[in-house]
Amino acid sequence: MRSKVEETSDHCAVEFAMELLGGRWKLAILKQLVSGTHRFGELRRALPGITQRMLTRQLRELEADGLVARTVYREVPPRVEYTLTDVGHTLDSLTEQLDTWGRWYRDTVRREAPSRLGASV
Repeated sequence: MRSKVEETSDHCAVEFAMELLGGRWKLAILKQLVSGTHRFGELRRALPGITQRMLTRQLRELEADGLVARTVYREVPPRVEYTLTDVGHTLDSLTEQLDTWGRWYRDTVRREAPSRLGASV
């Protein structure tokens, strides 16, 4: 089975990045993990629109891509924690910039001109 790195063409780094980070939840999960280690339930509460199945799937993909580390503690009940890897932390400034831009867009553009969203802003 070929990895995402092998399947992505060399001509478009944005395409490759979107292959790794695309979707509704991955960047939101990474943004939560910037502040430190979190347990599954903490992530689920921080992202109220995500289902348990989707969170599990996204965390597995992020782990497979080397962005998130999963630590299982052999306790009763079992405890699992997620943290960013060193590679995952290289996205800290990106997630912060996207968070800042998203807040600006929501608070400024969207509130000022909801009818213009279909037109160029």
